[in-house]
Amino acid sequence: MSIVTMRAHLTESDIRTLIKGPTIDDRAQAAHKLCRCIDEADLSVEERKHAESIIGIMAADAAVLVRRALAVALKNSPRLPRDIANKLAQDIDTIALPVIMNSPVLTDADLIEIIRACPPSKQVAVASREHLSTKVTGAIAEYAVTEAVERALANDNALFDEEGLDTALYRFAGTSNIMQAMVRRSVLPVGVTEKLVSMVTGELFDHLVNNHELPPQIAIDLSMASRERATLDIVEQAIRQSDLPRFVQQLNLNGRLTPSILMRGLCLGQMDFVEHAMAELAGMSHQRMWLMMHDSGPLGLKSACERAGLPPRLFSSIRAAIDVYHGIEREGAARDRITFRKRMLERTLTLFQSVPKDDLDYLLEKLDASGLQQERAAAI
Repeated sequence: MSIVTMRAHLTESDIRTLIKGPTIDDRAQAAHKLCRCIDEADLSVEERKHAESIIGIMAADAAVLVRRALAVALKNSPRLPRDIANKLAQDIDTIALPVIMNSPVLTDADLIEIIRACPPSKQVAVASREHLSTKVTGAIAEYAVTEAVERALANDNALFDEEGLDTALYRFAGTSNIMQAMVRRSVLPVGVTEKLVSMVTGELFDHLVNNHELPPQIAIDLSMASRERATLDIVEQAIRQSDLPRFVQQLNLNGRLTPSILMRGLCLGQMDFVEHAMAELAGMSHQRMWLMMHDSGPLGLKSACERAGLPPRLFSSIRAAIDVYHGIEREGAARDRITFRKRMLERTLTLFQSVPKDDLDYLLEKLDASGLQQERAAAI
């Protein structure tokens, strides 16, 4: 928009009305019109200076309605000068909060200063922004009130580093809303998850161990305490580990790489875990074990089982499970994890005559749980 066009919209009459309008409503209406034109215009440097002087007049107006018209109209605009945005952020809540929550011109330093110096309502407004850097969330964790910290934790677009989460844990240990918001974040550092294990119970504990990566030793200890069929399924936990070989190694050191664990892994379709586990037991590389296990000939898998020290009676069941796994892969019908697992369980349960009854009961439980989960997913 040229200066001529802009002035056609922003007439001298509009500016006079803004400054000396007969009523507050008139001045507020003029302010809104001016702001909309400024936000939409393609301004030159000279025009921008003119527009900023108009914005300064609005920001200094004694009438709340005029200042609010400015804040609401330009809350999302990069045309709002940073100094005016900070001035509005110090105003009363009806003016400040829209700017604090939305303005793209406020820097991390501005937001941190608001968190350190402003009342709770404005801290919550900062925490409600669509995106927050780790610097800002760190300040929220250190200085903000409970509601603001909870709001930021509940926002997965608010980035937290481990230091910020640790600070929140230290300040709000035992505060249920904070614990719940943290546990339900989509991603948590392993170190924070480890701390939370001892701080939450019930449903939150279940969610934590089923949805976040745990340090290998913690996962092992939890599984041992619950005799391998706890809320935390050791096979499920294994596949979440970013360093699967290390997790498997620790399982072996603790005597947890049992034949039943491997059978469970096969029945759940967790082939990566089974391959790494057998490689660990056999003392060979994962690549070499993979070649032996998936050899279509009669000797490769048999040799792999012998090298891993598995009972000979399990060989036929392992062979059948691997064949089922490859068959489902070839079909390509079970593309999602739940459907794939359900098919693995359905097809393998009837084959495993040599698996102990307790393990078969466990697998049946997993089949029921998978079916229920699939029904719930289909209903959403």
